[in-house]
Amino acid sequence: MPEGAAPAAPSPLDTIRTLHTLGPAGTNLEAAARQWLDRRGLADSGTVILHPSLESALDGLPRTGAHALVACAVYPRLHTLVFGNLRTCRMVDSFLMPTHEMVLAVSAAAPEKPRTVATHPAPAGLVPPYCEPRPALSNAQAAIDCADGRADACVTTVVAARAHGLRVVHSFGAVPMVFTVHQVMEAAP
Repeated sequence: MPEGAAPAAPSPLDTIRTLHTLGPAGTNLEAAARQWLDRRGLADSGTVILHPSLESALDGLPRTGAHALVACAVYPRLHTLVFGNLRTCRMVDSFLMPTHEMVLAVSAAAPEKPRTVATHPAPAGLVPPYCEPRPALSNAQAAIDCADGRADACVTTVVAARAHGLRVVHSFGAVPMVFTVHQVMEAAP
């Protein structure tokens, strides 16, 4: 540092230790949160907490700067999360990462040609046109809904399909995806 120069202000990223994102286990957002921590050397000391929705993840988070929300650029309500929380939640990072392999999967009890498909709104365009989409809060929840018989099939990650004993009938492959990191801090006066 040149003599007399002020030290550089720490990056807002340096204070983040806990990431909150969409669960249950097996979501692309969980994988993205873990990769972000790993890239920053925090794989062993950082924490990922899973929530039923990104909106519920923001409720009650400490506004200390140590917590952040990991979202996805194709999340249908990302604009609402960003603009509805401008005072306490700031986008501080983004990165490109492939999703888990996205698949259409069925349970053992599914009919030969599924009629209903559980899906999160983001990948709903992958639902076959002859099927009725059934909304799920996440790709991993779609797999749970399918395994529990609430839908004949699901659009999910291969990780969630395997975890719930589903049979993959079609793979869409991994999808290059932009993930966003939103730091939660006290509102500026």
